[in-house]
Amino acid sequence: MIASGRLPRTIIGGVILAVACAFGCVQLASDSLYASVAVPGSVPTRVPVAFGLRVYELLDRIAPAQYVEDTLGNAALARGDAPLAQRYALRMEPGARRDDLLGRIALARGEDTLAREYLFVAPDVDLMQQQVRALALRDPRAAYALELRFVAHLAALGTHPDAVADGYWIAGLIAETMGHHADALRAYRTAMTLAPLDMKYVLAAANQAFSMHEDAIATPIYRHGLDVDPGSADVLGGLGIMALHRGDRASALRYAARARAIDPHSGMLLELERELR
Repeated sequence: MIASGRLPRTIIGGVILAVACAFGCVQLASDSLYASVAVPGSVPTRVPVAFGLRVYELLDRIAPAQYVEDTLGNAALARGDAPLAQRYALRMEPGARRDDLLGRIALARGEDTLAREYLFVAPDVDLMQQQVRALALRDPRAAYALELRFVAHLAALGTHPDAVADGYWIAGLIAETMGHHADALRAYRTAMTLAPLDMKYVLAAANQAFSMHEDAIATPIYRHGLDVDPGSADVLGGLGIMALHRGDRASALRYAARARAIDPHSGMLLELERELR
């Protein structure tokens, strides 16, 4: 005779074990489908992709969920099956993950305009910026306008300032290619304001101001750059040029010597040496 209370505990234990096995299978299935980003030789790379697909297809039949459709859609897209990927995507609830998947499906089909619309609202920052750069090669004016709209969208969403700053930097690069130097400077300075410790933006703003003969703007930016990175040969070269323009040749020579000791091939050092001749 089974002791009172023993059978329920046995059943509960069996249920817990079954649930744990189910979760384990799902985890292994997920690992197999994302093995391409796993460490070589790790467990995920040893689980057949076909196993992962079967598990997720079973889940899709018995308990369809957003992450299941998303995973199957991504797997189909990775196999080059855009129509199947789209079927899974259209079964997802409206939202960022759905838009991102639809955007990448459109890219796979060569539908760049549609892809940009989806990636914009998702927003998929990396893919969207790749699309803006590609568009800039064909139509820089349209790419510049799109980038400004995108960074405004990112800012409105509360996206991390680093991503917004990078967007302004890209807008500045595009403006430069169009010869819109004032727009480029404005974009670079905005990027620098958002991420003041990133030397990429500091140098872009300072060098753009220098190229426009705006020494009053360039000088404090170079000085800020020196506070951020005292070992930047480009900043030292820029400060030397600013000193030379003020008629302070002695300071320019000192900046040149410091920059040369750090990087004799620095672009701004070479420009300073040219102006010192």
